[in-house]
Amino acid sequence: MKKVLLVCAMVLIFGAIFAQEDGIKGLKKEIQELKKKVSENEKKIEATADSIEDSGVKSGVAFGNTTLGGYGELHMNQLSGKEDGTSSKREIDFHRFVLFVEHKFTDRIKLYSEFEIEHVIASKSDAGEVEIEQAFIDFEYINDHHVWGGLFLIPVGFLNETHEPPTFYGVERNPVEKNILPSTWWEAGAMFKGQITEELSYDFGIHSGLNVGSGDSYKIRSGRQKVSKASARAFASTGRITYRPMAGFDLSLALHFQQDLTQKTEVESVSAFMFNLNVSYQHKGFGIKALYAHWILDGDGPDAIGADTQSGFYLEPSYRINDNWGVFARYAMYNNAAGSNGGDSEKSQFNIGVNYWPHEKIVVKLDFEDQFYENDSGERRGINLGIGYQF
Repeated sequence: MKKVLLVCAMVLIFGAIFAQEDGIKGLKKEIQELKKKVSENEKKIEATADSIEDSGVKSGVAFGNTTLGGYGELHMNQLSGKEDGTSSKREIDFHRFVLFVEHKFTDRIKLYSEFEIEHVIASKSDAGEVEIEQAFIDFEYINDHHVWGGLFLIPVGFLNETHEPPTFYGVERNPVEKNILPSTWWEAGAMFKGQITEELSYDFGIHSGLNVGSGDSYKIRSGRQKVSKASARAFASTGRITYRPMAGFDLSLALHFQQDLTQKTEVESVSAFMFNLNVSYQHKGFGIKALYAHWILDGDGPDAIGADTQSGFYLEPSYRINDNWGVFARYAMYNNAAGSNGGDSEKSQFNIGVNYWPHEKIVVKLDFEDQFYENDSGERRGINLGIGYQF
């Protein structure tokens, strides 16, 4: 009897051991499968992040190795002239229709391009334009380090590189990133980009330059050549460092230099130096953006009219109420003749409004705008209404 009990006990013990071993093997198999899934998900996340970071195409539809994307925006302005009404702006305009095309030749060589139609019709009698804003080859020569060759957007400000309507507040783009940083601003040349650390990235480019002189009062926006049979007598360089120490916080400093802003078309050359500082912070729906840009033009021509210094800034707090609604306010000031001989040329603008996203890539915008000019000429006040999309 004792032997029978002993045998039964041994069977039970060894059965438990074998069952435990089977269980351990099962657990090990499950752990390996989980590790494999985690690794696959990490690769997918990294691939998606790289695609967004490296591409001018923020979204799109893939057809094999080619991806198509785009955006568009319709604006209506009901702004009354504050002085005598002569400067009123009451119009509706399909401002931009844009298509992006990205093509992957290999995992390390890609093409990015952007084709744009502004104001619907382009002809001698119409205000519209047909433009190519980006067309460059991206070579990833080592991991996380790229060189672009071709036509690309200059790495300054917030809006110059990312300006799809659902990504920013307000119907119209802010006046500082129009008149001081002349968005949309693109040039041709070579651009180096990469990650130094997880928090620190860089951009550095040598490229075609602006072309502006006394006939345009040296106003920076008037100098965009858009790489259309552009003068190449004086090239320019732009560099930027971006620091992202935590999710939601970005700090960047950009510097730009051009030896002769007039492209040697005037007797005296005018060198130009610009620095731009951006700060943005997002936390639990609350957001704030601050931008400052400052140009220094060295020459008797700009000095005589106060255009030797041109600068501007804006501050924009916002609050994303939920996935569909967000509100903002923005104060902006700029001056294209801020030098000692510039006179009363400072301009400021206040906007307050709301964005409604019925879908994450579609936005309806409404804002109130009030302009204040030191010389009281051209001031406007009223509302802007718009709708935009990206895909």
